[in-house]
Amino acid sequence: MSFEEQLHHMFPSADAIPAQYQLPEEVHQREYLTGGEMKPWNGDVHTVLSPICIQTSAGLKRKVIGSYPLCGPEEAMTALDAAVSAYNDGRGEWPTMPIAERIACMDKFTGKMIEKKDEIVKLIMWEIGKSYGDSVKEFDRTIEYINSTIDSLKDLDRNSSRFEIEQGIIGQIRRSPLGVVLCMGPFNYPLNETFTTLIPALIMGNTILFKPPKHGTLLHYPLLEAFRTCFPKGVVNTIYGRGNMIIAPLMVSGKINVLTLIGSSKVANQLKKLHPKVNRLRAILGLDAKNAAIITDKADLDLAVKECVLGSLSFNGQRCTAIKIVFVHKKVADAFLEKLGAAIGKLKLGMPWEKDVFLTPLPEPQKPVYLKECIDDAIANGAKVMNENGGLIYESLVYPAVLYPVNGKMKLYREEQFGPVIPVLPFDDIETPIEYLIQSDHGQQVSLFSNDADELASLIDPLVNQVSRVNINSQCQRGPDIFPFTGRKDSAEGTLSVPDALRAFSIRTMVAVKQTEENKKLLNQIISDQTSNFLSTKYIF
Repeated sequence: MSFEEQLHHMFPSADAIPAQYQLPEEVHQREYLTGGEMKPWNGDVHTVLSPICIQTSAGLKRKVIGSYPLCGPEEAMTALDAAVSAYNDGRGEWPTMPIAERIACMDKFTGKMIEKKDEIVKLIMWEIGKSYGDSVKEFDRTIEYINSTIDSLKDLDRNSSRFEIEQGIIGQIRRSPLGVVLCMGPFNYPLNETFTTLIPALIMGNTILFKPPKHGTLLHYPLLEAFRTCFPKGVVNTIYGRGNMIIAPLMVSGKINVLTLIGSSKVANQLKKLHPKVNRLRAILGLDAKNAAIITDKADLDLAVKECVLGSLSFNGQRCTAIKIVFVHKKVADAFLEKLGAAIGKLKLGMPWEKDVFLTPLPEPQKPVYLKECIDDAIANGAKVMNENGGLIYESLVYPAVLYPVNGKMKLYREEQFGPVIPVLPFDDIETPIEYLIQSDHGQQVSLFSNDADELASLIDPLVNQVSRVNINSQCQRGPDIFPFTGRKDSAEGTLSVPDALRAFSIRTMVAVKQTEENKKLLNQIISDQTSNFLSTKYIF
């Protein structure tokens, strides 16, 4: 049996799918959340097709998972009005609510979210082809993130509950919300990465307009009722539809205070330009990346191969933090490539529910065609596919391809492939990869592989000024969530981590009075009577 035939047979018939991994029924969403109400929808819808194909008498067919509304500008603007009304120029119930009460709302939401775990995990798996195990991890990590955010907010509030006295001025400094947040998440981590912006924005007192990613929309549907019942009316509003139709009028309105997007820098730049008062718009963006691995002749090749496989092929390389280009010293290039090809050959390719599966179908319908273009372009410009069966494609399955030697003429040299293709470049002068990172439009992370302390030190110092994270003898990655996550150049704007995100979606605000006896009495009366939610010494345990 040819490898292509093997790929064909990896797709199951409907009755071969284990019962515990099947969706009980198709999910046809005909409502959306706006202004505290689930609004019915009778207009156009988008049919959601899984990347998982099913064997039928008519050949392979992508499984229909369900559908969701394709709303238009009118519905988007209604949702915006609801968010603006709920914020009410900072006087709404949510932005003025005591932090302890906001935390209680978030705790209630988390409990309801956990009740929907099985449904959400299955939808992640079926919508984007992520392995069942990794889908469970994404859900669990999101719950951990919410709980860590709550703990971090408690710490932040405790530190803000005291008064500071300086040069005869008494002041209390706290953080206040920014307004209406437009939140758009990515398809590759449609729950976790979306919530790493949505949750801190929400808990800091902002109101939300939430557009789920195109691939990974239905998995949020089970949470809409929890959003509706756990937060005040109009605090969380969902918008659906084609981005070019519904997002532009939102930005043009000037009523969006914060834009948070995990996607492409091109889209982010276009959206920011639409806002009539850009100086009033805060942007928290996770954008493009072309993270490099640099493997010197002093590296532990077995370790480098292990980390590069994980870094470049976890979730099929569809991660902004993935290693997307590898520089290897000419002295060890042949040995590295041989070990890399062997390691890839041991990876299991199959359906997301299979035990120990590592490579799964790709969710973007046009991605296999694009990856083939990249591979063909590299071959035409002098590279070879170095691993057995590399680059073979069947429907939504793409077998990883190692391309070598890659050079500056190739698309893979400069474009973020966001898929299971590994471009490898040889070097004999360490200035080659350093210069690549200097000239790159991207500046998220780099991975350095060497067992020589002096060599690592000589690389760390120039590279910390090019990227935001230098990983030593390990893959590029986001976590742990307590660490800052950002990038230079076109890779990010703003910093995310558990504590950083709370700051990103708020602004330092203070109440100040001159240190007189009258003012002291006034402050003590306000505090003792508990008439202000902001000016307070309450301590959250």
